[in-house]
Amino acid sequence: MLGLLRRNRQKSREATEAGVKRSRESWFGRVARLLRAGRMDEEVWEELEEALLSADVGVETSLSLIERLRNEAGERGVREHSDLMEVLKRDISARLADDRAEDVWLESTDHPAPFVVLVVGVNGSGKTTSIAKLAYHFKAAGKKVILAAGDTFRAAAIDQIQLWGERVGVDVVSHQPGGDPGAVAFDAFQAAKSRGADVLIVDTAGRLHTKSNLMDELKKIRRVINRLDPSAPHQVLLTLDATTGHNGLGQARYFTEAVSCTGIVLAKLDGTAKGGIVLAIKEQLDVPILFIGTGEGLEDMAPFDAEGFVEALLEPAPAAS
Repeated sequence: MLGLLRRNRQKSREATEAGVKRSRESWFGRVARLLRAGRMDEEVWEELEEALLSADVGVETSLSLIERLRNEAGERGVREHSDLMEVLKRDISARLADDRAEDVWLESTDHPAPFVVLVVGVNGSGKTTSIAKLAYHFKAAGKKVILAAGDTFRAAAIDQIQLWGERVGVDVVSHQPGGDPGAVAFDAFQAAKSRGADVLIVDTAGRLHTKSNLMDELKKIRRVINRLDPSAPHQVLLTLDATTGHNGLGQARYFTEAVSCTGIVLAKLDGTAKGGIVLAIKEQLDVPILFIGTGEGLEDMAPFDAEGFVEALLEPAPAAS
């Protein structure tokens, strides 16, 4: 995993709470109020199911969560609101936990140089902004960072990453619009080597004329990097827009299959009231969520911690008036 970033647990907790605020105050707040109602009849179970579905948890996962709660309430006689809430928290946390998601913010001095991060995702998913946030956090951890403007198919994409590079204060390697993305990756790697950079983050195209063209280009970039360093890329991050919900999962599968994504950056989580999409992502793509976008600023990114996320999502909600 990344292992190059310093972790500030208090800031991470605050950022996560801010990121799930809309979800906590809407559908998951409704879940908490229903469990607090003091009666678990059929009407309440149906309302719980509706709330989970409305939060984008997904049909199969929602039914499975409700079944677990029913079993605890029926067979084991768990009736107290606090006990049922703990059952739900443990169940969701277990589904989101992933052994592959080591502590990516635990700084290590033992890592390849440059540590190559390939970032993929559809245009508009928050990919370039997420790259800037990663670069900012790496730089704040004392790392020298270089960005590669690998989306050569859009002149605006090159301009955008160059502007972010200036804001963050890191070098950007770019070619002319329409150039070979593999050549950009090659030159950026060589530049990172010669300049003693710790981290190289490679942007990629999010749209070409056909899906096959796009995936072929991504595979090519990966091959170029791998020839330069057989252990690279060391991380392939897929950026997903949380506000698109289930609509983005179909496209995401193409990326995970084409370039073997190792982690997910869930952007714009603060912009949706349907935070349950994290469960659908984890269960359908089977790729660990590593970071969540919690706002528009460069600091607004938090490491994803399953238990901390669930606690923030299901913390006590105000009782209905």
